[in-house]
Amino acid sequence: MDTNALKRFAQGARNLLIDQVSARLDMVLTEGAAARREHPKAIAKLETAAGRNRQQVIEQAAYTWFNRFTALRFMDVTGLTNPRVVSPADGATRPEILAGAMAGNLPDRVRPEIAEYLNGMRPARDGQAEAYRLLLIHACNEWHGVMPYMFERADMLDRAEDYTELLMPDDLLSPDSILARLREVMTEEACQDVEIIGWLYQFYISEKKDQVFAGLKKNQKITAENIPAATQLFTPHWIVRYLVENSLGRLWLLNRPKSKLAAKMDYYIAPEESETDFLKISRPEDIRICDPACGSGHMLTYAFDLLYDIYAEEGHDATDIPSLILRHNLTGIEIDDRAGALAAFALSMKAAAKLGRRRFLRMESKPDIVVLQDVSFTSAEMQDVAAVVGEDLFTDELRETLGQFEHAKNFGSLIVPKLRDADETLRMVKARNFGSDLLLKEVQERVVVVLRMAEALSPRYCVVVANPPYAGASNLNPKLKNFLGKVFPNGKSDLMAGFVQRTDILTLAGGFSASVTLDSWMFLASYQAFRADLFDAGSISSLVHVGWNCFPDGHTYNRGVAFVLEKGVRNLAGRFMNLSDVEATVDKHRFFKEKRTEENYFDTKTEAFEVLPGKPIAYWMSTHFHRAFEKFPSLGELAEFRIGMATGKNDLYVRLWQEVSIESCEFLSDSREASKASGRKWFPYAKGGPFRRWAGNREHLVNWENDGHLLQTVKHPSGDRIWAHNFNLGSIFKPSVCWTQVTDAGSSFRYYPNGYLFDAAAGMGQPKSGTDIEIMLGVLNSTFSEVAQSFLNPTRNILPGTLSAIPTASVAVKDTVAKAVQLAEADWDAYETSWDFTALPLLAPDRRAETLSASYNRLRAHWQDMTDEMQRLEKQNNRIFIDAYELQDELTPEVPIEEITLTCNPAYRYGVKGTKQERETRLREDTMAEFLHYAVGCMLGRYSLDEPGLILANQGEGIEEYLDRVPEPTFSPNADNVIPVLDADWFADDIVTRAHEFLRVTFGKEHFRENLAFIETALGKDLRKWFTKDFYDYHVRRYKKRPIYWMFSSPKGSFNALIYMHRYRPDTVSVVLNQYLREFIHKLEIERARLEKLADDPSATQSARTRAQKDVGTVIKQITELTEWERDVVYPMAQQKITIDLDDGVKHNYPLFTGALKPIKGLEAADD
Repeated sequence: MDTNALKRFAQGARNLLIDQVSARLDMVLTEGAAARREHPKAIAKLETAAGRNRQQVIEQAAYTWFNRFTALRFMDVTGLTNPRVVSPADGATRPEILAGAMAGNLPDRVRPEIAEYLNGMRPARDGQAEAYRLLLIHACNEWHGVMPYMFERADMLDRAEDYTELLMPDDLLSPDSILARLREVMTEEACQDVEIIGWLYQFYISEKKDQVFAGLKKNQKITAENIPAATQLFTPHWIVRYLVENSLGRLWLLNRPKSKLAAKMDYYIAPEESETDFLKISRPEDIRICDPACGSGHMLTYAFDLLYDIYAEEGHDATDIPSLILRHNLTGIEIDDRAGALAAFALSMKAAAKLGRRRFLRMESKPDIVVLQDVSFTSAEMQDVAAVVGEDLFTDELRETLGQFEHAKNFGSLIVPKLRDADETLRMVKARNFGSDLLLKEVQERVVVVLRMAEALSPRYCVVVANPPYAGASNLNPKLKNFLGKVFPNGKSDLMAGFVQRTDILTLAGGFSASVTLDSWMFLASYQAFRADLFDAGSISSLVHVGWNCFPDGHTYNRGVAFVLEKGVRNLAGRFMNLSDVEATVDKHRFFKEKRTEENYFDTKTEAFEVLPGKPIAYWMSTHFHRAFEKFPSLGELAEFRIGMATGKNDLYVRLWQEVSIESCEFLSDSREASKASGRKWFPYAKGGPFRRWAGNREHLVNWENDGHLLQTVKHPSGDRIWAHNFNLGSIFKPSVCWTQVTDAGSSFRYYPNGYLFDAAAGMGQPKSGTDIEIMLGVLNSTFSEVAQSFLNPTRNILPGTLSAIPTASVAVKDTVAKAVQLAEADWDAYETSWDFTALPLLAPDRRAETLSASYNRLRAHWQDMTDEMQRLEKQNNRIFIDAYELQDELTPEVPIEEITLTCNPAYRYGVKGTKQERETRLREDTMAEFLHYAVGCMLGRYSLDEPGLILANQGEGIEEYLDRVPEPTFSPNADNVIPVLDADWFADDIVTRAHEFLRVTFGKEHFRENLAFIETALGKDLRKWFTKDFYDYHVRRYKKRPIYWMFSSPKGSFNALIYMHRYRPDTVSVVLNQYLREFIHKLEIERARLEKLADDPSATQSARTRAQKDVGTVIKQITELTEWERDVVYPMAQQKITIDLDDGVKHNYPLFTGALKPIKGLEAADD
């Protein structure tokens, strides 16, 4: 089945039908319209309804006709209609019913009217179209008796007050009509299974679903009328089969061990051990099955198939089985009238496929689909209820039950009726006769509706199977949210959790409830009480952890689990299968079939989960790990873990450390008092960051001036709370272990010394008295920890509760961990992006050689030694813990080279998808880029070859401050804070000229050419091309779109010049303008004159003159570009003498020079 084609059709059909119904509505309500004369009652009702909610009337009529058209097409294809209603006969073009009418075969009840349209006796714009409209309505009415839920009656003679037929779309016969499009997708092949109706319905409402989810982003809650669109998901057929076969199928096999049904159940997971205590079933008629959120009936239709085989196996006549199933076995409950009608239709089609047309039309049994309705009674009406039911039946339980369905469309199957014997009460109420008392009859009808719903919602089912609605509590409307929390307090996190608990209540003791849900309930701490309820209720008999791609139709809710619970049965070893540990795009249906072998099952009793803190469903945990959790203290007994601060406005309070003046930063505070006494504004702020162990990711600062006065006092715009929260005031500035809370790359933990605060994106842990922080860091970065975390919470979120629960052995790892931290810190500090960077490793005395190539080789060898040593330390750390937990047979101490998280390790830095040679090439290129970047830093005075660390790093500092700190520099910075970056050496202080000078100073004149060639070979281009084309992008990328060197750049890039933002002064733009831009324009004018003279020089060669003529054109364009830029942008900006405040950050300051500086794509969106 081509579901993509179905989706395109259904979404297009909805829009087309809405347009056509809307046009039809306007037409029939026009003053003087024929419909006003012919159908006055229907028009009156339509006007009232449209006046209340026009769009709802249009939507309702559109989906009614969509459902009818799809149902009729399905019946046409499967041979139920005769003649075909919306399909032509083979080889014909008109619908068969119309072709027959044109040949004289007219339905008796509407023969004259249709005949008049066809022979032109009755005026109409299109007689055939009008005749076909009547034929369609007649066909729908004829099918009403068989399937009233799908074809509500609109009587052809007086048409009463039903306006549905008046809103039937006009265009039904053209080649581009809705019916023509329908026939293209609902082919005979596609209609082999009635599930096509469910797919079409889901796709039809998908745009409505998108609208609802867009509303959620605007904090609009899911209203009762939007619950179907927001929460329904069509279940993949293989999951339907798994659920039904392992509930209904298993129950039958328990009662009939010799049954051959198992051979037909391709998705049945046979139990490891036999059961003796189970729900006894004597005959198929006793098996009651319910889907409490049945949607379009997918679960029920497959249950029908399986029940058919069960009845056949018991020897029932094939012609009796469909009626028996519909009468005794299947109940569907739904809040959506449309979906309920489709579910009933789907079951009817199952029966019809078994019986054939004639027997199906004679069958009296109807599908038991209960569509919940809002029913309420006033206090006065309750007195009439007492008269209807009689005083003996009018108990407190009945009174409460009658009041429970006022919001049935909102609460759905979550309603738990107070009345325990609704079926008996229903029987007695229906038997009462009130003669001509219309008031009591109306009350009786409403009481019957309530009791019928209460009966369906009573605990009477052997099997309950469901794909429940998914919606987090925060997205629910207040009434539903409060109801869920009140009735199912331990399932209040999500609608699905409440439904799972509700299915348990609906199920008889010993029966089975089967569900497919999101897998969040298996692990998250917020579902701990829910899991405990689940364990108390019974045992998991089987579970398939599907993970990603559970619903491959592209839904947001895509990480799922299918499972079956056996109610009241304890200590049963369930069978678990894991399909979740592969890439999200893997076809899980195929993967299930591949893994369905004994060695891929985990056989686990529910009680095994109870040893784990929080009781997560860690079905794959071995007995050795189980013993570790029992034997060793949890890490939470040795340390405290927390989530960090939420500032509420990071763009105001958080900076990358390079953005601000270094003198306003304090890196070493060990207490709040010390931080306040320092008088500084910016303090280290741990924000998580990429996968990196032991140390590093130290990049951010937070404004904690005056003990965080602003953060602790500024209120949220609502005015009812402080905007920032979770300050952890007792823990800040103390040595900590930190991690990234949300990660796709696996967990990694880092040491942070005194001086830090912590962000909400990061978690923090600190040892309790008597615990070494190295123990914490060692166990958390071990392979044992990674596996232990997967048991406790195998999600992308690493939470404090998860880490607190990790068993922790007391082992001697202090020295190992300390060395690992030292190595990681040395690696981190070897790059300019560390605030503890002192000098370029390539220029370190112990690695300096005669040539740059030789120096690089020494440095590369050193980096390899660092990587090897870190790998040895990590292996040693792992081995220590593996031995302590006695897990030698399950874990290996080995650490893949790509997980040695040192920047100097190319396997980590670049990944291992390419070859080793490719990684080495990239490393050499990046190292040369770092050398040149450091050279630019020296040109601009940020660094010096003569002093370690930062030289000029405070706002407004210049050459005077530089010479105070470096009186006799080996390599002098540019005095005016401007470096031209041009296509040739137009200036003496051109960036390439200065880079050449830097190379000579650092590695000598005698090997200059060799060293320059080494750099350019590594870069893959000459120096000028790299500086003009690549350098600035490299700098912006390296500094995460917060550059500290700013590039003045003309619109087409003819002029470029770098400045250092810390040295920026209000006259800097004037310096760029007067000493560089205007001078460059002047030089271009001279060059233009030279080229023009050459072009006219008869003594020059023809090729020289031709080239000169071409170059003249280029120079003229450059002069025009730069003259206009000077006039429109640079000169006006120089006159403004713009001031900046580094504390405002690059994101604020850079746009002050819009038009003058090179644009940075994504500057506004870059993370803070």
